[in-house]
Amino acid sequence: MDYTMDFQGDDEIIVSADDIMRAIKQLMEEDKEIRKKVKEMSRISEKTLMPGGSSHSSLATKSSPVCKLIETSCKMKKAQLVFIPAPIIGHFVSAVELAKLLVDRDERLSITVLVMETSLSPNIARSYIDSVISAWSRIRFVHMPDVELDPSLPGRFFISLIEAQKSHVKEEVSKLVLESESCSDSPRLAGFVLDMFFASIIDAANEFGVPSYIFFTSAASFLGLAFHIQALHDEQKVDPTEFTNSDVELVVPCLASPFPVKLSPSSLLGKEWLPFFFRMIRRLREAKGIMVNTFYELESHALNSFSDGNFPPVYPVGPILSLNSHENHTRHKDIMQWLDHQPSSSVVYLCFGSMGSFSVEQVKEIASGLERSGHRFLWSLRQPPPDGKMEAPSDYVNPEEVLPEGFLDRTSEIGKIIGWAPQVDILDHPSIGGFVSHCGWNSTLESIWFDVPMATWPMFAEQQFNAFLMVVEFGLAMEIKINYRKAYNMDGCEIVRAEEIEKGIRGLMEIDREKLKEISEKSRKALMRDGSSYTCSARLIQDIIDNMA
Repeated sequence: MDYTMDFQGDDEIIVSADDIMRAIKQLMEEDKEIRKKVKEMSRISEKTLMPGGSSHSSLATKSSPVCKLIETSCKMKKAQLVFIPAPIIGHFVSAVELAKLLVDRDERLSITVLVMETSLSPNIARSYIDSVISAWSRIRFVHMPDVELDPSLPGRFFISLIEAQKSHVKEEVSKLVLESESCSDSPRLAGFVLDMFFASIIDAANEFGVPSYIFFTSAASFLGLAFHIQALHDEQKVDPTEFTNSDVELVVPCLASPFPVKLSPSSLLGKEWLPFFFRMIRRLREAKGIMVNTFYELESHALNSFSDGNFPPVYPVGPILSLNSHENHTRHKDIMQWLDHQPSSSVVYLCFGSMGSFSVEQVKEIASGLERSGHRFLWSLRQPPPDGKMEAPSDYVNPEEVLPEGFLDRTSEIGKIIGWAPQVDILDHPSIGGFVSHCGWNSTLESIWFDVPMATWPMFAEQQFNAFLMVVEFGLAMEIKINYRKAYNMDGCEIVRAEEIEKGIRGLMEIDREKLKEISEKSRKALMRDGSSYTCSARLIQDIIDNMA
């Protein structure tokens, strides 16, 4: 479309209001091709001024100071990223820790985190956010409005949350864009960084003309499995819900070992979650890049499987962990003092994550198994939420009500029952010798980082898959259960008996730690200068800058 107006001769020509209105409308709304060409030319113009560019070369032959000024200007191009983490405490903290890592690595980056508080633990989230605000000036938090959701429909939680918040997300990002345009020194919007559950917000990023990046808070191997099963479903019409209780094993490119399909995540085995899961995985393929909370030395096989060009770039940037405790130290002082009085590597720590809780019958079996094992223990015991409610468990007012009669008296010299646990501080304590875990990915990485052997007892989500990784694929953990699966309402849950628990705990406390120690050291080196994740995050940052429109 030609928007020029031709003036010839000396006579004044009056352009009608209708012509002006039509041209403006076409310019602003209709001709996306011209806007695309202008953006492309803008990128080309920037490259001409960078080292090796045509204008840079011409100027360099005439004036070295000018060349240096141009290089400095290009290097200091400021970028603003919008992080949208899921309102699950493990996802939220990991995303903010990633934000901290990125701004520490490059002074050009600023990050705005949109906080949806629907199911965050308010006190923990507030304390954590305050600690970040006080130490990182280029990270800010915007609290999104509360929205009404139906808590009785966990399978539709993220769908309804995204739809309710999408307009608010656009409103907040529009404010950032206006702020950037009003001040030449403000960072330009460079992209969205979305939790994997929020992949559909790619549409909003597209409206702003910026790329989307995904922060995948699970293992790279799980990302590969998700892509593989989605392709099987779409291309070969495989129905994953038929995997339930199946003895079939899949050969998956991202895994070195055959995978028992019955250990697939709950979202693949139930018809309620399945449509959302596949929509999410398809959208991940549209991302400009996928950051994964892992490191190459742990998942080299899986990460190499993404190199065939059929996937977006995958950046292993982990382990991303929150290693500075933000707990109430006064509240947990007695826990740490108790651990201080225990022998080195003598205590087994039991914790089942922010959503982990058990029926009274299962609690009694765990207590009996612990007592029979004879090992010292620290047990984070939490009360289930009311029936039908998708809420986090709470601390018991009186845990003695659900424990076997006399248990606390009989184990008072070797054991301690607690509520919410300051897990990082606990795993870092020298008295801890083993960790009975639900196999959440954050807890799994913490187990590796602190060189604490893990016994698997998965419950939700992809935790059965993580247990398979640790026991079979990596050979870094032992099994109490690998295929345990807990329903939200507790109905029909398998009861793991005391004998099995006792056997698992005894095996855990006798495990050979040499292999775990080696990979623990590699997890730390990955984040050091020239380490695998350090190098990968540098490449990610440069790609973000290069992808700016």
